Amino acid sequence: MNARAAAEVLRAQHRAGANLAPLGAAGPRDLDGAYAVQDAFHALVGDRIAGWKIALTTPVMQEFVGIDHPLAGAIFAGRVARSGATLRADDYVHLGVESEIAVRIARDVEPRVGGHDRESIEAAVAACMAATEVVDDRNCSYSPLDPLLLAADNAFNAGCVLGRERSDWRRLDLGALRGTMTINGSAVGEGVGADVLGHPLEALAWLANHLDTRGRRLRAGDVVLTGSVVTTKFPESGDTMTTEIEGLGDATLRVG
Repeated sequence: MNARAAAEVLRAQHRAGANLAPLGAAGPRDLDGAYAVQDAFHALVGDRIAGWKIALTTPVMQEFVGIDHPLAGAIFAGRVARSGATLRADDYVHLGVESEIAVRIARDVEPRVGGHDRESIEAAVAACMAATEVVDDRNCSYSPLDPLLLAADNAFNAGCVLGRERSDWRRLDLGALRGTMTINGSAVGEGVGADVLGHPLEALAWLANHLDTRGRRLRAGDVVLTGSVVTTKFPESGDTMTTEIEGLGDATLRVG
């Protein structure tokens, strides 16, 4: 497998607005290879990495894809928006949205002997906020969904919309916070923070340890989407979608 060649295929698909297609002989054969393709894809995009998303954080989604762990992808700076943003449906092949608790990292996170855990990673969190992840699955086949292709293609991240940051988040029990997604004012899904690997900070610790295996770090100022508490929904042009996280606020977008 040639990671650069595979990444160039993915980049060409994105530029053409094409459906996601298997990489064939150029595709990764294992997860390490998939992340090598992802890293090469990041370099081809050429935008600053402003943070990370964590995918497949619930047992039902892991079982669906056929793996027993999450996956990670980068968030590019040019795709970070604030609550109230309007997205153009035509900019995506198949626009999806997810409802998440996001965190902003206070300082660079160095490796820890034995790996980070929920307690050690908490000190690295400056703020929490409601967030909507923007995904583009490019009309992929979900029967089955190839986890190596998902990882290689940056875990389908296409940006995020962030709500107001809360620096006083420690007074809240993140695992107990209820999250609700509404589209045009109607609730379409809900969950709690504990749906994400048992607690959003458990997901964050997983990410810190995962990035360490790739020679990367969580950096000061990074935004991390800890995983959706609602299954992905696919809004259409004219829709207004809101993520509301109890105690943290909301993150709203409109699809134009």
